[in-house]
Amino acid sequence: MFFRIVADSFARRPRRKLLTAAALALGIGVTTATLTVALDVGDRLEREFRALGANLLVTPQADTLPLEVGGVDYRPVTEGAYLPTADLGKLRTIFWRNNIMGFAPFLDVPVEWRISGRILPDSLARTTLVGTWYRHDVPVSDGTIFTTGVASTNPWWRVEGRWFADGVPATQNAEAECVVGSSLAQRASVRVGDVLTVQSGDRTQTLDVTGIVSTGAREDDSILAPLEIADTLAGQPGRYRSLLVSALTKPEDAFSQRDPSTMTPAEYDRWFCTPYISSISHELQEQIPGIEVHAIRQVAEGEGRLLGRVSSLMWLVTFAALLAAGLAVAATSATTVLERRAEIGLMKAIGAGNHMVSALFLSEQLLLAFVGGVSGYALGIVLARLLGQQVFGLAPSSRMILLPIVLALAGVVVFLGSFVSLRSVARIEPAASLHGE
Repeated sequence: MFFRIVADSFARRPRRKLLTAAALALGIGVTTATLTVALDVGDRLEREFRALGANLLVTPQADTLPLEVGGVDYRPVTEGAYLPTADLGKLRTIFWRNNIMGFAPFLDVPVEWRISGRILPDSLARTTLVGTWYRHDVPVSDGTIFTTGVASTNPWWRVEGRWFADGVPATQNAEAECVVGSSLAQRASVRVGDVLTVQSGDRTQTLDVTGIVSTGAREDDSILAPLEIADTLAGQPGRYRSLLVSALTKPEDAFSQRDPSTMTPAEYDRWFCTPYISSISHELQEQIPGIEVHAIRQVAEGEGRLLGRVSSLMWLVTFAALLAAGLAVAATSATTVLERRAEIGLMKAIGAGNHMVSALFLSEQLLLAFVGGVSGYALGIVLARLLGQQVFGLAPSSRMILLPIVLALAGVVVFLGSFVSLRSVARIEPAASLHGE
């Protein structure tokens, strides 16, 4: 009899029930879409952030203080500590190896240079040759090859012409290529196809100019060449002085900034197994001896602030959608109780208690919550795909784990929205309601 009464209620008042289900479906749809995008937004934005540059700087632990003027290190190449490029494959063997999107070693060498067939003024005769990788194959101990370089860590660098070829033999006077910074090229009238001669001490190298690079940083006043060429000029074969690493990380919070030595074993495991920039730095220092890892704070903190604001916006939209659905349920529930006062009075007159009548109305609402929740979940998946395509160019993956969550949320919204109406049911007197009072 109980279920027959519930079914009869839906059959006699389909329009109001459909209105309630539609309001729930819309609210749950928006909630599903925002939750789906929110679960993906961290990884999506982090990958977008990696297009803005590296977020970790690796230097030798025993390095001397740099002598920098205008962002250029003028220490003699014989001073300071160096790190072996042979160890770089270890970056792809650490616990967070899949979060390492790319890395690029750098070695700056002060040089004297000239352009074949041209005489440069003394003010231009000295510059810095920056040795690095553009796209370089790094062998990993597991037998794989990882291709990395400034193409991964600094993808916004633009070159007129083409980049130099990596993998040139590190022998003096070997045929090699380079690109020239846009500011230096403009001042010295360097063109693609020119041949440069660079000298550091008694070491000389001839370089073919394959492109003019624009970086918006100190490299615009430098010559960029394969790392092997810089190693040859510096007399430091197979070594580099600094390393930029681009890693996918989770935004920092208060927990990530704690000292790992003060953590309990459970806290340490949680910290270690979360891709904080601090935990990845710690893992790098443990796996590669003799290095010091510094977070590039401007990048890391900017990413954290933006991700925090996006997450806050997602939760705000979710709360607004659920609140709107709850208000719609409350309005239709109150109207339903007013329309059915006589029916409620009759049920009480023939022996139904307040709990039985309230359970009847709550069952109707929970059934609507199920219908609205399932419909809203399907609508939310479509909205999430449209939103993901428009914002990130890639639809987020569907997660079935969200279905029981949104159904539970629909049930909570319906219960809270119907709470006032259910209390009013208990105050209806059978005699007064049957007399139309």
